[in-house]
Amino acid sequence: MIRTQIQIEDQQAEWLKASAKERGVSISQLIRDSINFYRIRGERNSLKKRALAAVGRFASGSPDISERHDDYLTDAYETGDRHDNK
Repeated sequence: MIRTQIQIEDQQAEWLKASAKERGVSISQLIRDSINFYRIRGERNSLKKRALAAVGRFASGSPDISERHDDYLTDAYETGDRHDNK
């Protein structure tokens, strides 16, 4: 582990002490847990943004694709028309 120093506000220090005591962990552990939570949340938000950016970027040419997607997929497998990008 790496030892580091940070400066925090008085009310942040009070909250850390009280929260750590309530959870039965050290302040250091509470800070590590908080960093991990924040990091994971950021990664999830990044994935969500990427997924939302893809919405509406592709066109099938079929106006009823959302209603009949299973039929189109079955037809594609039966005919071998899979639009492989090879």
